[in-house]
Formats: sequence, C-alpha cells, structure tokens
Amino acid sequence: MTQAKADYGFQTPVNLPYEQAIEKATAALKEEGFGVLTEIDVKATFKKKLDAEFRRYVILGACNPNLAHKALNIELGIGLLLPCNVIVYEDEPGQSSVVSIVDPIAMLGVVTNPALDEVADDARARLRRVAAALES
Repeated sequence: MTQAKADYGFQTPVNLPYEQAIEKATAALKEEGFGVLTEIDVKATFKKKLDAEFRRYVILGACNPNLAHKALNIELGIGLLLPCNVIVYEDEPGQSSVVSIVDPIAMLGVVTNPALDEVADDARARLRRVAAALES
C-alpha cells in the first residue's frame, strides 16, 4: 500500500475527481459494513458561515452498526468517539483527491477499557481494507 499514515488516520491519494472519490469511498465503506450517517460539506459551511473560500472538502461520518452496538454495550460513553470520520478533499481540481480515514485504535487510545480492543481491531482492519480498495 502507498498510504501515508498519520498518527490518527490513514491517508490515500485517489486519482479521481472529487465527486467520484466520494462515491468510491462510500462504496468501499459499504462493502465493509459501514454506512454514512452524516455528510458535512466544509467548503459550503465556511462560505455560508464565514464568507470564506475553501477547497472542496467533505467529512463523512461512517458507522458500522454491528461494531457500534458492540462498543456501546461495553461502554456507553464511547458514543462520544463515534462515528468513524472519513474525509475526502480535492487535491488537484478535476483530477485527483485525497481520502483520509480515522484510525479507530488511535481514537480509542483515550479509553482505558481493554474490552474495547477487539472492536477497535475489527474496525481498524475493515477501514484498512477500505483504504486499500481506494488505491485500486
């Protein structure tokens, strides 16, 4: 894989225009059991609220219901760290985009409940497969 890894996520360049990158990311998430619960258009929000220009950038709130159910049954407060955020932004207008996916292990690093480790490991494996699918 050619992913760059930040301390808190996986970043994957995608040789697709912005809209197509969002579609591909959403489809790859669906293949791994994640649905997109929220979609925040950062560019539109900045324009509306601040009258400021910004590149095309979206935050997708992705959730795997089975994993969320397991995690919430272990610790109710874990909802503060859900859903798993995925960002897509335009790198080269009309040509390429970048997709970054939060690393569940890093997110749950603030939680000291070992019972959540299995859920985080499963989520991480699924999200790594999403990132790998975006590279192909």
